[in-house]
Amino acid sequence: MRSPLYLSQKSRRTHDQPISYFMQQAVENPNLISLAAGLVDAESLPAEEVAQAAEAVLRDPVRGKTALQYGTTQGLAPLRDLLVRRLAEADGIEPTALRLSADDCIITTGSQQVLYLVSEALLDPGDIVITGAPSYFVYHGTLKSMGVRTYAVPCDADGMDTHALAALLRRLNRRELARLRLIYVVDYFDNPTGSTLSLPRREHLMELVRRYSQEHRILVLEDSAYRELRYDGPDLPSLKSFDPDNEFVVLTQTFSKPLAPGFRIGYAVVPGELRDPLLRLKGNHDFGSSNFSQHLLLHLLTSGAYDRHVERLRDVYRRKRDVILAALKEHFPADCGVTWLRPNGGLYVWVSFPHEVDTGPQGRLLQAALEAGVLYVPGAFCYLDDLAERVPSHEARLCYGVASEAALREGVRRLASAYHQVTACPELTVSASR
Repeated sequence: MRSPLYLSQKSRRTHDQPISYFMQQAVENPNLISLAAGLVDAESLPAEEVAQAAEAVLRDPVRGKTALQYGTTQGLAPLRDLLVRRLAEADGIEPTALRLSADDCIITTGSQQVLYLVSEALLDPGDIVITGAPSYFVYHGTLKSMGVRTYAVPCDADGMDTHALAALLRRLNRRELARLRLIYVVDYFDNPTGSTLSLPRREHLMELVRRYSQEHRILVLEDSAYRELRYDGPDLPSLKSFDPDNEFVVLTQTFSKPLAPGFRIGYAVVPGELRDPLLRLKGNHDFGSSNFSQHLLLHLLTSGAYDRHVERLRDVYRRKRDVILAALKEHFPADCGVTWLRPNGGLYVWVSFPHEVDTGPQGRLLQAALEAGVLYVPGAFCYLDDLAERVPSHEARLCYGVASEAALREGVRRLASAYHQVTACPELTVSASR
């Protein structure tokens, strides 16, 4: 008999992501229209621009060999400098106004690595993290593996409800506040809801963090993965712009959504005291993210090819967003009680069904949707277990990133057909205007 294999506590706390099953379904069933996986539009991937960038880098004998060599753990210095300057420019300020330089920037293997490294650097089992409800479910897996406690704050069309956050902070006793380490916010076109944290709530959030950082500093983990995918509405200043001494905010962005996931490049801008701990941990992970990808990205940014691509990409996704919203309006009558949030950017639409409709993995709607040939993400996946609230089971996330415009229309039609099968709502073609 073979001896059993011992697994660490962290390994045993780490479970498969719930989205894995849905990705498998999409791959194995070519007739299934997936509105589930948060993938990008394949037709818009910038293959020609990347080929030109690779040729330009590799034809330079010095630059080409440098790009093919090991890089540094922190990342390519000219790229870090450019990213910090672009971040400040987007907020209409100079990097010096935030006491930022290239030294405060770390290039990572996507923004997911930032989320993991920051959690690894800051969190011990039993520590407390506050997230939105709902929020990015992939990060939930990281938090569970860390063995932390989580509290959830309701979100609406204006993002995290900071008045509810203030009430939560007041309820925490001194012992709990001493274990509070992070507040996690996806503040632009949130995954999963598509909502954006409003300007008053940005200001209020930062005021709360300062107020409650008395015995130790509470950090905000600002996940800005979708900021560049804005289709209308104002470009609000980052939470980092409200952190003039570079003390309270860890900002992360990724190039997976606005450029190409295959690059696997993201970055973090961090308070100075956090940089070295993160770099030591990252050194244990990989000694640095792909040096070649960083050189290609630097060329795309400095040549203007990246900005031209993002502008075209906004047009692609703006049309897709409008298509899925129009299809929802067409196929779901207003009197059926189905509502959704209109996103100003990003890749997601958050749909709320009547409370008696179970959208979960064991619910009738998902089974009917699969039979109809369409897939969505159950909204329950986007909530962490919280001591105070029952997880809602009547919501769903729809992604319009990967499906074609025709597939989006057909996918919503199939979803509506499945919905009508499991409810008494009459199937209509056109709904009342909303």
